[in-house]
Amino acid sequence: MKLFPSSAIQQLEFDKIKTLLAGHCRTEYARYKADNLRIHTRKEFIEPELRQAYEYKLFFQNHLHFPDDAVINLNKELKLLSIDGAVLAGNQFLLIKKLTASIQQIFRWFDNDRRIAFPFLALVINETYFEKAIVQMIDEVLDEDGNVKDNASEELAEIRMRLFKKRNELRRLFDRIVSRLNKQGYLAEIEESFMNGRRVLAVFAEQKRMIKGILHGESDSRRTAFIEPEETTGLNNEIFSLENAERKEVYRILQRLTANMCSYHSLLTVYHTVLGEYDFIRAKAKLAMEYNGNMPAVHDKAFLKLVNACHPLLFIYNEKQQKPTIPVNLALDDMNRILVISGPNAGGKTVTLKTAGLLQMMLQSGLLISCSPESEFGIFKQLMIHIGDTQSLEFELSTYSSHLMNMKYFMENANGKSLFFIDELGSGSDPNLGGAFAEVIMEELAKKHAIGIVTTHYLNLKVMANKVQGIMNGAMAFDEKNLKPLYKLIVGKPGSSYTFSIAERIGLHPSLINKARKLVDENHFSLDKLLNRTEQDLQQVQAERKNLDKLLKENEKLKEELEQVMNRERHSQQIELLKHQNKISEEKLLYLKDMERRLKSIVIEWKKTEDKNALIKMIQSLLFKQREKQVVEKQQKKLDKKFIESSEPVKEGDKVKMIANRQVGVVTKIRGKKAIVQVGSVPITVDVTELIVVKDKVAESP
Repeated sequence: MKLFPSSAIQQLEFDKIKTLLAGHCRTEYARYKADNLRIHTRKEFIEPELRQAYEYKLFFQNHLHFPDDAVINLNKELKLLSIDGAVLAGNQFLLIKKLTASIQQIFRWFDNDRRIAFPFLALVINETYFEKAIVQMIDEVLDEDGNVKDNASEELAEIRMRLFKKRNELRRLFDRIVSRLNKQGYLAEIEESFMNGRRVLAVFAEQKRMIKGILHGESDSRRTAFIEPEETTGLNNEIFSLENAERKEVYRILQRLTANMCSYHSLLTVYHTVLGEYDFIRAKAKLAMEYNGNMPAVHDKAFLKLVNACHPLLFIYNEKQQKPTIPVNLALDDMNRILVISGPNAGGKTVTLKTAGLLQMMLQSGLLISCSPESEFGIFKQLMIHIGDTQSLEFELSTYSSHLMNMKYFMENANGKSLFFIDELGSGSDPNLGGAFAEVIMEELAKKHAIGIVTTHYLNLKVMANKVQGIMNGAMAFDEKNLKPLYKLIVGKPGSSYTFSIAERIGLHPSLINKARKLVDENHFSLDKLLNRTEQDLQQVQAERKNLDKLLKENEKLKEELEQVMNRERHSQQIELLKHQNKISEEKLLYLKDMERRLKSIVIEWKKTEDKNALIKMIQSLLFKQREKQVVEKQQKKLDKKFIESSEPVKEGDKVKMIANRQVGVVTKIRGKKAIVQVGSVPITVDVTELIVVKDKVAESP
């Protein structure tokens, strides 16, 4: 992206974002990328970087582990591998082994499922492969501490074996000499030491002539002399020679290993880059967690749609202070290309402007941004900004002259792929003349189809925004009653500067305020007052609308609760119905099980008994009992429809029902405990206890 001026990165505080990003980097590679963060202008570069940061952010959010814990900086080692004749030390080979092992863990982590789940993170290793021969070559030569193994070569094994024997022989001989001289009282308290790589005796200075050998030195106090005994000189010389041979053989082995490793120089460089890339992606995700960074939609055209966007640095600061950050919502596209923001000083105009500019630069750098995922961003080829006092001492330009120089550049270079930001357009000159030039500048930028944000206090620019196509007004909300900025952008209407309101609130004398009002053009004052009143009315309407939305939500909640209650009631009724049906089914099942049990018993009895007739009667009774019961119940229902039972005692002339057969008749005579019941034309004699007095229902009805 082309930036104007060169200080645009500092003016939009993008340099502070890069510093924070570098602070999360662990490798030199990642820190270099953070310090030299590139602002892309092609979607095919921007979107993969955004998605990589977003996928890594999911690890932090879901507490997942990604195997990139190794922090390895191998620039020096890789450079040595590219130089003929260079030799790496054992500890340097261990770093190369650690690098290769880390790459192996990453390849193992990316199984088929994870490659599908995190496709953009997998892109980093798509063009490389894991080579196990690198680790095998190092393990054949070096142990875990980076020392060359004895079996690295036959020559080394033989040298070390001879060294082992000679050192043991020297140790035994030296111990005998120490024991002998100690008894003679020639040795100091420490008895022995090492000097110049040789084992020596610590002898009292006055006794040094009593011992034959080589004097290697004296203590600082000159009270102790260090002498190599004559008996051990030959062994020490042999050991020294063997140690020198060992060093040469170790060097030869490392030289050979380095030469073999040179063939993997390119692959190891790729491995080093892969770990650095993952560290850089991790740093971007870590930074995004600090300011609640998200990934918006990216389109390959010039437009901007911010939904609940916050300035990331302001968000981080407010989080530390436990203060809320007021989000910004705005949209700039082909129909509405330029937003003119007005309102009182310290109301948030410049912060809104900087928020849009900084987020655009961050997005095109592949950084997640502090806004809702519903936001949409286009891609711009150049970004131009003019903020604050740009007085130039070098070219002897005043503030306004420098301002016009910048505006000249804007108008000459702006196009449909330009994003511009101008703070206090036209300031620094006579309000009328500066306002006139400001109109011309805005109109020219609109003709060039550039997209941008302008902040101003000029009334003529507010009026112009409603007349010129593609230019719209915006205002920063202000609480006039409490003299407090609300830091909320309202798009579609101009804002008042609240000049006189602020003067009244801070206690300026009323006579001075009235005098100032008289000096202001009446039309200008009336319009500003109208803007003031309109903004306050709008705030009241928004407050009422917010209250109405709250009531609607409560109503919707009550509706949902009522539906839940009704659903629970219907569910309860269905359960009761099923219980009733299940009860009937259970009774039938019990009856059938009882019937099955009885039939089995009858089969057994049939085989045993000789009285078949009696058994047949029992079977008939069993099989037709249920049928008789159904007939009786049906007959009882018919009687219940016609008659009402009574508890009165039976007497002659009563209409009665016989319990045994459910027949109804009239009592003609009673003889003791017997009664004659006339059923139709047939008289029947029945016990009085087997009769129930009944009355016609029709007769009882009124």
